Amino acid sequence: MRAPSAPQLRIPAIYMRGGTSKGVFFRLEDLPEAAQVPGPVRDALLMRIVGSPDPYAKHTDGMGGATSSTSKVVILSKSVSPDHDVDYLFGQVAIDKPFIDWSGNCGNLSAAVGPCALELGLIDPERIPQNGEVEVRIWQANIAKTIIGRVPITNGQIQETGDFELDGVAFPAAEVALAFRDPADGEGTMFPTGAVVDELDVPEEIVAGGRICATLINAGIPTIFVNAQDLGYSGTELQEDINSDPRALARFEALRAHGALRMGLISRLDEAASRQHTPKVAFVAPPKSYTASSGKEIDATSIDLVVRALSMGKLHHAMMGTAAVAIGVAAAVPGTLVNLAAGGGETRTSVVFGHPSGTLRVGARVEQADERWVATEATMSRSARILMEGKVRVPAEVLA
Repeated sequence: MRAPSAPQLRIPAIYMRGGTSKGVFFRLEDLPEAAQVPGPVRDALLMRIVGSPDPYAKHTDGMGGATSSTSKVVILSKSVSPDHDVDYLFGQVAIDKPFIDWSGNCGNLSAAVGPCALELGLIDPERIPQNGEVEVRIWQANIAKTIIGRVPITNGQIQETGDFELDGVAFPAAEVALAFRDPADGEGTMFPTGAVVDELDVPEEIVAGGRICATLINAGIPTIFVNAQDLGYSGTELQEDINSDPRALARFEALRAHGALRMGLISRLDEAASRQHTPKVAFVAPPKSYTASSGKEIDATSIDLVVRALSMGKLHHAMMGTAAVAIGVAAAVPGTLVNLAAGGGETRTSVVFGHPSGTLRVGARVEQADERWVATEATMSRSARILMEGKVRVPAEVLA
């Protein structure tokens, strides 16, 4: 017997690339009323739109791309704060599990927030020049931080095309400059343990001897940095080298859980499984020459260090924007593993690091206050482009 016909909802949405990520963007007021507030109804709707949970890990029946970089949702609204233009809420959607992690930001999609807010009419038209750039003041609601996005404007319209090249993105586009204000933890605990390097007690299967040095930092996004050499890696690995090895992935997840516990982000190791988006885990090494995933040759003399980072349990194809902030800030603080991999020395204002797809420059300003390190700003450039706009369809039964 044929099943009865069930209606589909049509919800206005914009599908956008931001940096090396892409996701589905919504205006808060366009969501069904029951999904305009946080909770299980909102999560169920957004997961179904993306196509999660998918036991086949393909997102065939949704807008997701079946990777951590493309399984994302964003909700925007006009800011209630006079100091900001738009409120930005980010959700990292699990691919094969039924949950959305709202615990952190996406630095890459942050580059798309300004252009999308302009497209949705959330910015006062009087602030938009005929030619030049508009400064979009973004309130990042997940982490309660300010991001400034500078969006290029040509002939009164958002300029999306251009010659700015971003490793990890196939085609050039217009540059969007980002400034992450006060990117460390709101309580000022940039280094949760108070030390720039800790010794973590970990199981023997992670590292022989059960102890590993790590820099635990909360800047941009909580991140655990370890030396590649301590894990038996060179730091020039590509995705397949790690993601095709289940034992390696399990090892990194165990390391992530122990680091999260030491950082105070969880109270029990098993809680890490329900907090996949944060913290990140990354491994660093001094500069080395290697061939990027695109075939581009990266010369050791053109970079300060190499970094590889995992997101949602897999090695990232490039670098998460928030993790890039963590890299820049950690590199600026003498004595961190990131700083030492980059040659050590005094505070530096920028660093160029190699990642699986190429290279990226990130800047940071840090200072010491009351014998603690404080990050005042981190900067980087990304690009963004609207890929599609219209309405997404989703079975209405998801709201039942």
